[in-house]
Amino acid sequence: MEGIRGVRDISGLASHLLRLPPSRGPVRLVGVDGHAGSGKTTFAERLAGELGGAPVLHLDDIATHEELFAWTGRLLDQVVAPLRRGETARFAPYDWIARAFGPVRELPPAPVVLLEGVGAGRRELRPHLARLLWMELPREEAWSRGRRRDGEAQDEFWGEWVSAERRHFVEDPSRPFADLLVRQCFEGYELLPGPAVTLTAGP
Repeated sequence: MEGIRGVRDISGLASHLLRLPPSRGPVRLVGVDGHAGSGKTTFAERLAGELGGAPVLHLDDIATHEELFAWTGRLLDQVVAPLRRGETARFAPYDWIARAFGPVRELPPAPVVLLEGVGAGRRELRPHLARLLWMELPREEAWSRGRRRDGEAQDEFWGEWVSAERRHFVEDPSRPFADLLVRQCFEGYELLPGPAVTLTAGP
């Protein structure tokens, strides 16, 4: 991947993404994937800031209790298709407490739009992405962080989630296709070329 090997920090990543050709319509869709609890949301918000306030779509707003991973069609129809036409996407985010979809939100066709969440690099989405980023944290450590974050009230949900996430990544792994690996450090992030770059690189 031309240029990505030289990316060392979030500022450099933002500049790299803005230089890419659009992946759908006028938009560069960028996936931020990783295990639940790996820090995807925090990183995506940091990157969005470096991009001047790029829109971030959290896949938690697209998934539901009944469709933890069966949300691809809704995402493609409600978000990717309008952005491809250069139009503002409109979707109803899911309320995990009320177990119902809430008021409609808008997602404009900005130069870069971040798709953040487990499954952002799934096979149906990869053809639409300009780049795929993977949060490099072992799943058990990520899940432990997520459980601590959500507290005991979500223990039952986490039990169901872990099983569903295991199945998802067995059937549809994202990491082998990542352009960049993101490791959270004590201060900031370490950015490394991902498997997709390593596999396509010459000798």
